[in-house]
Amino acid sequence: MSRLSNTRGPVSTNKSRNDRSQSSGDSEKAMWSSMLDSVASGKKLPEKHLVVLGGTPDTQKELLETLASDAPKRPQDRHKRKSVVANEFALGYTYQDVLDADQEDILARLSIYFLSESSLAFAPLLKPLFTPQYIPETLLVILLDWSEPWRWLRQIRDWITMLRDITSSLGDAPLESMEQTMKEWQQRKRGISTYDTGGSNTANEGNVTLPLSQGEWDEPLGLPLCVVCHGADKIDALEVEHGWKEEQFDFVLQFFRTILMKHGASLIYTSTSVPNSLPTLIHSTLGIHSQLKKRTLKHDVIDRDKILVPPNWDSWGKIRVLREGFDVEGTSSGWSIDIQAPVSATANGETEANDTEPSSSISPEGAVLPTYESTIPDPHAYLSSQLKNPGIEISTPTAQAFLTAQLEILEKLKSEEEAAAASLESDPNNSTFSNTTNRPHDERVNEHIGPIQVNMGGIQVDADDMLKKLRSRKEGAESDSRTPEVNTEKAIKSPNDMNAQNEALSSFFAGLVKRGASGSPRGTPGKRDASGDSSGTPSKKAAARD
Repeated sequence: MSRLSNTRGPVSTNKSRNDRSQSSGDSEKAMWSSMLDSVASGKKLPEKHLVVLGGTPDTQKELLETLASDAPKRPQDRHKRKSVVANEFALGYTYQDVLDADQEDILARLSIYFLSESSLAFAPLLKPLFTPQYIPETLLVILLDWSEPWRWLRQIRDWITMLRDITSSLGDAPLESMEQTMKEWQQRKRGISTYDTGGSNTANEGNVTLPLSQGEWDEPLGLPLCVVCHGADKIDALEVEHGWKEEQFDFVLQFFRTILMKHGASLIYTSTSVPNSLPTLIHSTLGIHSQLKKRTLKHDVIDRDKILVPPNWDSWGKIRVLREGFDVEGTSSGWSIDIQAPVSATANGETEANDTEPSSSISPEGAVLPTYESTIPDPHAYLSSQLKNPGIEISTPTAQAFLTAQLEILEKLKSEEEAAAASLESDPNNSTFSNTTNRPHDERVNEHIGPIQVNMGGIQVDADDMLKKLRSRKEGAESDSRTPEVNTEKAIKSPNDMNAQNEALSSFFAGLVKRGASGSPRGTPGKRDASGDSSGTPSKKAAARD
């Protein structure tokens, strides 16, 4: 027994030591794992989402350049390869890192999605982006181009109806997240907010909320919205080429400020040549704020190429101040009718304005889309109903249509000629050269081919005039032969007299020919005095000598 007790004592002691070392190792492992997890969570970047709707691949890339222009460049990023922008087909994607003012820290990573066409066929591509996790960190951007402002309202209507169709098919969890997001936006205090302070509202500011003004947040989309009118440097071209005045620019601004108030959206005009506040607006809307540099976002409704209307700032009173006579109430109520209408009239974000009349005939009663398109007409539309002042444009037929019309004319002329020929064959008495049947046809032919001239001995002679003179002379001779001889002079000047005159003329010309052939056309004075002149008549000097 003593041996067993002696042998068991060391074994139990070693086992207790192993248990203590194992427990201490487990505690150290748990401590290191917790430390690593805390460090990893601290270094995890906040991810934000930006969904850009509309525009072409080129304008979308210009928008990215405008967003990146505000970001400072770090020395280590000079030779870094730029992120690839895949926006040529369907749903495009790229990302950007938002840097702090010290050019060292990354504040957030911005995932950017692109969709150019508003067709409902592409709606399933956007639906996976609207999840309860992504909705609070997502901003919608509708990109418009100043090269075609007459299409803006129709484009915005198509995008909003598409978004409403997507949200209506979402589940309960995404819809609850959208409702919570819209409540937070509506409860934000306007004026002093995150745009001026560079951070979130304090507790005191959260207790003070202003009531919503009339026409504000009537049609929330479930996500914050920003409308970017890109290419403001083309405004001058609208004045020069299309005759825009200040009234048109003010009308566009008042119109869009009114309808965007219903969705709680912001509005900004951007340009690639002029610095703008687009990065500050996008970052502040997504809650990305620098801890080192304060960025202020100030509204601007005066400079027409630098317009900036932050969310929760505008009101009907401010819109009326811009220009009197604008119907704010009618525009606001009419826009609700427009976005309720189905989007079957449009496809792929493209209207049929270039081929058919505006959709005013199919728009519901009270809609404001016809009013906008009649005030801001499309200058490239060729139908007179679409033009406020019809121009000098004409429509030319195709080559096939032109040749078909010419064939009909030729067939008609041919039938007329055949009818005239048939009438001549049936009536031989009416076969004179200048009959009344052929005269209109001859006149038409003469109008096309013009006068016929013949070169006779170096002299251009009009053949038509010669024929007329010959005919008139022949007719005159015939009439003289039929007319009785009344005057004695005419009786004396019979054909015999005419023959005598012709013989005298011929002898005269024969004498001229002989004189030319003698070698001395002028003759010598002695011979002329002795023999007289060439015609055989004695000269005056010979008669005097006699």
